Amino acid sequence: MGAFIEVTTAGLFHAAVLFLVAAGLQLVFGVQRILNLACGSFYALGAYCGVTAGSTALGLGVPPLLALPVLLLAGGAIAVLGPPVERVLRLVQDRDESLQLLLTFALVLMLQDAVRMVWGSSPRQVDGIYLAYGQVQALGARVPVWNLLVLLAALVVALGLGAFLKRTNFGRLLRATAENRRMAASLGVDTGRVYAVVFSLGVALGGMGGALVVPSSAATPEMAVELVVEAFAVVVIGGLGSMGGALAGAVIVGLLRAVALVVWPELELMAVYAVVVAVLLLRPAGLFGKPAA
Repeated sequence: MGAFIEVTTAGLFHAAVLFLVAAGLQLVFGVQRILNLACGSFYALGAYCGVTAGSTALGLGVPPLLALPVLLLAGGAIAVLGPPVERVLRLVQDRDESLQLLLTFALVLMLQDAVRMVWGSSPRQVDGIYLAYGQVQALGARVPVWNLLVLLAALVVALGLGAFLKRTNFGRLLRATAENRRMAASLGVDTGRVYAVVFSLGVALGGMGGALVVPSSAATPEMAVELVVEAFAVVVIGGLGSMGGALAGAVIVGLLRAVALVVWPELELMAVYAVVVAVLLLRPAGLFGKPAA
């Protein structure tokens, strides 16, 4: 029982991080119809900003128990990159998907080099935070409290995002723009501003996901490419453009990886790809996606 709980919580921890990144990807695609490979780079930038902010805060005497808000703010701060990057991507907004993938992958490579220039190529991590929160022992299992806090943070972000989209005036404008951009523009909606805010929000979500992992694992320049593969697996499984699908896909991928690491580590990624292939064969639109008309 203890092993089952430990594997499940480890899988849900990874799923929480994946959801934040995939939610940003889904949000951008749902409104702007842009397949954004650069979401992995924002995840990596958030991780490195989290390393810098966390280490600086600890050096200034901030208690490790206050690290969570520091890391969330550090990851969310990279939203400042949203408007300029969105202006570049707007050039391919209505173009073929292959052009979008090429441009966003070019951004991945450029931002990866920028990370190396600023932080170097060596892995970096925030020490003194992960263990400071201790562990919870129950039914023979030891679960790091940090993992539970990340799960809670992801849940709060998901609920806040849902409330923002459904209960605010800007959320209604955003949904109207996603439904019919030309009609929204003809009614006076500043679609350019909507796009800038949406993309910045997607950047912030990816950055927060990256910042939350650095207490438990090291940040590396290659983490951008590794994460984007999993993020696309999430949206393929859940359905492109569906926020509920992003949550379901993240849970499936997170739990699959956790189980595979325990049962047969060599099949860790193969298990995820097997599910992706099965979903594409049986339900090409994804579990929660809408089939093309």
